[in-house]
Amino acid sequence: MSRIRGKDTKPELLVRKWLWTNDFRYRLHKKELPGKPDIVIRKYNAVLFVHGCYWHRHGCHLTATPKTRRSFWLSKLNGNAERDKHNFDELLKKGWRIAVIWECTLKGKKEFPEENAKQLLDWLFSDLPVLSIDNNKIR
Repeated sequence: MSRIRGKDTKPELLVRKWLWTNDFRYRLHKKELPGKPDIVIRKYNAVLFVHGCYWHRHGCHLTATPKTRRSFWLSKLNGNAERDKHNFDELLKKGWRIAVIWECTLKGKKEFPEENAKQLLDWLFSDLPVLSIDNNKIR
């Protein structure tokens, strides 16, 4: 568990690199916001979370439950998902817009996929409060 990173993961770095090369300026892991969003773009009043499917219970093929100490892991992982919901509610109440980019859309990619970039751009320039990018679909 000590090798599991919460910051600067490969998927997060892909998103950050794409944002920077497309002239979006952002702040990282703002502690004063609920859930410490991975990326905060104040100009668009937007926060981005790059979630690992396993840790945040996405439901895709990367979301497995360990066979040993099952009750411990279910409690821990489901707690993560509940905390996410609570943090999202708090951010929405404070007027922030939220985008969640799931790990499964970026797994094995060398750069941020073009179709995901288009979804993110459309969302940033819209007034939609929430975006979830997973398997090239918007929820």
